[in-house]
Amino acid sequence: MPKPPRIEDLKLTPYWWESAPPAVTAPADIPGTADVGIVGAGFAGMTAALTLARAGRRVVVFDAMRAGEGASSRNGGICSGNIKFSFSALMDKFGLDRTKAIFAEGIAARTALIKLIEDENIDCGFKMVGRFDGANHARDYDAMAHETDLLNKHLDFGAYMVPRNQQRAELGTDFYQGGRVRPDIGGVHPAELHRGIYERALSAGVAVIDETAVTGIDRTPDGFTLSTARGSVEVGECIVATNGYTDQVTDWLRRRIIPIPSQIIATDTLDPGLMDRLMPKRRMVGDTRNLYNYYRPSPDGTRIVFGGRRGADTDDDMRKCLHLYTNLLEIFPELEGVRLTHSWWGYTGYTFDFVPHLAVHDGIHYATGFCGSGVVWAPWLGCKAAHMILGNGEEAQSLFAQTPFPTRPFYNGKPWFLPTVIRWYALKDRFVYGRKH
Repeated sequence: MPKPPRIEDLKLTPYWWESAPPAVTAPADIPGTADVGIVGAGFAGMTAALTLARAGRRVVVFDAMRAGEGASSRNGGICSGNIKFSFSALMDKFGLDRTKAIFAEGIAARTALIKLIEDENIDCGFKMVGRFDGANHARDYDAMAHETDLLNKHLDFGAYMVPRNQQRAELGTDFYQGGRVRPDIGGVHPAELHRGIYERALSAGVAVIDETAVTGIDRTPDGFTLSTARGSVEVGECIVATNGYTDQVTDWLRRRIIPIPSQIIATDTLDPGLMDRLMPKRRMVGDTRNLYNYYRPSPDGTRIVFGGRRGADTDDDMRKCLHLYTNLLEIFPELEGVRLTHSWWGYTGYTFDFVPHLAVHDGIHYATGFCGSGVVWAPWLGCKAAHMILGNGEEAQSLFAQTPFPTRPFYNGKPWFLPTVIRWYALKDRFVYGRKH
C-alpha cells in the first residue's frame, strides 16, 4: 500500500483562488432596462458583455454565484481549444473540407484568446509552453502518430511524436508508451484570466449582479423580462452562458447539457530539482485513457496541478481527492506521501454530440457546451454571440452555429446515467491498460 497523501490543512477550494478569488461585490441595484441581459458571468458571459459594452450597448449580467465562481475559475487552465473527435474520425463523418474548417476554428479561437490577453494587458501567467499527450498503450501511440501526420499535413500544426526511449526529456516518468508534443498549446492562470476580463467589462460600464439567480426568462413584445428574487429587468436581447451550471430556468438548454464533474488536486511546493526531473519543459499534459488525466505545473513552476475524470461518480470530496492522488502516483511514484494543499471540483458542460454550440432558440442566444475546453471555446463563442446581436455578420460566423443542438428522449438535465458510465469507463481502462484506475 502506498503512503497516503499528507492532507493537513487541505483546502477544498481551488488553488487558483489563492491569488484571484471570485470578486465579492456589494449588492447592486438591478436596472429597470438594458439593451442586453446575460445569464452567467463566466468566461463566455463576461466576454460577450465586454464586446457588447464596447459597442455601446447597455449590458446587465446575472450569476447565481459570484462572478466566475463556476468552471471559469476551477479548470486546469490548459488553452487547447480541442474537440473530442480526432481529425480522422471527423473526416470520416464530415469529409476533409469541413474537418479542416473545424480544426481551423480551434486555431482561430486560440489565437483570439492570446490576442485578448495581449490587447487587454491581462496579467494571467499565460505561457506558450506546448502540450505533451502521453500514450497509455502502444496502440494509442500508433493512432496518435497517424493523427499527427494528418494534423501536420492539412493544418501545419508542427506537432511531433516522442518515442518512449526519449520520453523523459518531456516528462519524468516511464508510465506512458511515448507521446506527442503540440507546440501550439499554452497554459494560463484561469482565475486571473477571468478577473482580467471581468474588471475590463466593469470599466466598460457592464452591470454585474452576482449571487442573484435568474428565475425566469419571459418573452415580451420588445424582448425579454429577466426575473430574479430581487426584481426584474426588461432587455432587448438575451444571452444564456451557464454551461455546466445550467438550471431549470432555461429548460431548453438544460435538456441539451450534461453537467459532468471534473476534479483537481494541487501539490505543495516541490523541490526545484524534483520539478525539473518530473516536468522538465513545464508543459501542459494529457493522456489517452477514457477517464483521462490532465495536469500541468503551476504558473510559477513550483508545484503540480493534477486533474482528471476519475472520481466523477461521487460527490465525496475525499474520495475524489484520493482517486487523483492514486493516478498521480502511477505517473510519478516518487511523489508518494506528498502533501496536498488543495482539492476541488466543479462542473463541465458536455453536449450529446461532444462539440460546442452557438445557438438561437426562441430568440435567446446560447454559447455553451464547451466539453472540457472552455478556456478557449467560452470566450470565443461568447464573443460570437455578442457579434450576432450586434449584426456583425462575418465576425459572428462559427461552424458551431450551423449544427443541430441534440438532446435525448426523457433527458431533463439530470445525468442519472453518469455513475454507470464512469464505472464502465474505469472498467474499460483497467481491461485495456492493465492497471487499476
